[in-house]
Amino acid sequence: MKTRDKYLTGILLILIGVMLGMILMFFRDGAISLDLAEVRVTDINRSDEPFWSSEDLEKIDDRFLFRSVAKSVTPTVVYIETLIATRDRQPETEEEEDNRFWERFIPPRVRTVGSGVLISSDGYILTNNHVIEGAVRDEITVTLEDKRTLDARVVGRDPSTDLAVIKVDENNLPTVVIGNSDHLEVGEWVLAVGNPFRLRSTVTAGIVSALSRDVQIINDARRIESFIQTDAAINRGNSGGALVNTSGELIGINTAIATQSGSYQGYGFAVPSNLALKVSRDLIEFGEVKRGILGVTIQSVDDRIARRAGLEDITGVMIMNVNSDGAAERAGIQRNDIVLRVNGESVAESNQLQEKVAMFRPNEMVTLTIWRDNEILERSVTLEELPQQELAQNSFVLENEAEPELDEWDEIPEGGRERGIEQQRFESLGFTLRALSTPEDPELFNIYIHRVVPGSEAWNRGLREGFEIVELNSETVNDLQVVEQIITDSIKRNRSLTLKILTEEGAIGYFQIN
Repeated sequence: MKTRDKYLTGILLILIGVMLGMILMFFRDGAISLDLAEVRVTDINRSDEPFWSSEDLEKIDDRFLFRSVAKSVTPTVVYIETLIATRDRQPETEEEEDNRFWERFIPPRVRTVGSGVLISSDGYILTNNHVIEGAVRDEITVTLEDKRTLDARVVGRDPSTDLAVIKVDENNLPTVVIGNSDHLEVGEWVLAVGNPFRLRSTVTAGIVSALSRDVQIINDARRIESFIQTDAAINRGNSGGALVNTSGELIGINTAIATQSGSYQGYGFAVPSNLALKVSRDLIEFGEVKRGILGVTIQSVDDRIARRAGLEDITGVMIMNVNSDGAAERAGIQRNDIVLRVNGESVAESNQLQEKVAMFRPNEMVTLTIWRDNEILERSVTLEELPQQELAQNSFVLENEAEPELDEWDEIPEGGRERGIEQQRFESLGFTLRALSTPEDPELFNIYIHRVVPGSEAWNRGLREGFEIVELNSETVNDLQVVEQIITDSIKRNRSLTLKILTEEGAIGYFQIN
């Protein structure tokens, strides 16, 4: 490149640099304006009201009612703490064993928790019996939703329904609206309100999974179980709490869960509100439950019974035995009658009949629609009172229930049959039978119930030590081996056992074990 060209190129680069510098200065000082889009500050729309009002949403789906239901029901559910003496608890360590000396003077105590429902503005609270059972005197405290803590006293208890009423001395309290549990249908939305794991005022939602469940969880010979089943989450501490519908009405008292882990697994059970209301009224008025009885032994109709009786549908409750000079006998009810309806309401299971009758007091009248000899009849029955002495005898309370069985009777004695004595334990049923040979014929035996495990199927059905088994599934039994064969066959075929029993007082009774 020539020298002249080099100079020209350098000058050109310098001029370009100067021009770029001037342009940048003009931009910085705003001397040159560009055609840019105009930007304005926009208004952002805000609202404290949702696009859909609560009223509009509630018309779309019942689930949108949960918020208002929870708001209205939560103040009526209380938290209950109970101090319970545990004198009979076995020590777990040597140190604990040494401390048992002081328990003679100051018994050990534990604090249990549960829930309750305010049913009156002057402080009556409906809860479960097992929440306050065994409470130390003046050691039941109730915490309201507004965090006030009050002392409570027991008004009355009913172990047969696992219900109880306690009271606090306070007025103008919020109260729940009690609904009609007879109007419930499977699939309805429900809310469970309580205090699980000491978590106050907890609300869970689910549906009614089933009705009239008999799950054999109440440890009382006269138990009445016709539970509402729900999949709303229920855990420890929910007991005694409210199960409500989407109208905010109480339709059940949460009582138990079916679980293998000890926590919620999808199955919760509640006492129907109609039964709970009747029991609570009795406890408040009399301090005990006034319950009318028919004076019969009953069994749910199965396929075999329905075919034998000529019923088109498998429904109703069969009368297996009628007490002599009882309410049913005086009304003309006979053995093998099948009860189809009580006051016009159908009954398909024995526990449903129990629940319907339990709604009435002694001397009140119920109308039974029965099936007899392929005819439908109606009989009016004036209920009689269940004696309190009988209630006490059948109550699940034994002072020595923790005593172990004697070792020498754990097995059949050696050479027992030759000595006129045999024994056999039936663990799945929860009892031990003892056979004693008769004086008239050493080859014939009288079969007695020797021991019954508390809380077992046999115990819950009312079988007790000393009862003699006269018949088993309508077959006369006088040999323990025959009894064992009948029981084994029934278990294999998944069939119930019907026992005809002779008590020590000479009374005849019928018991069914599923």
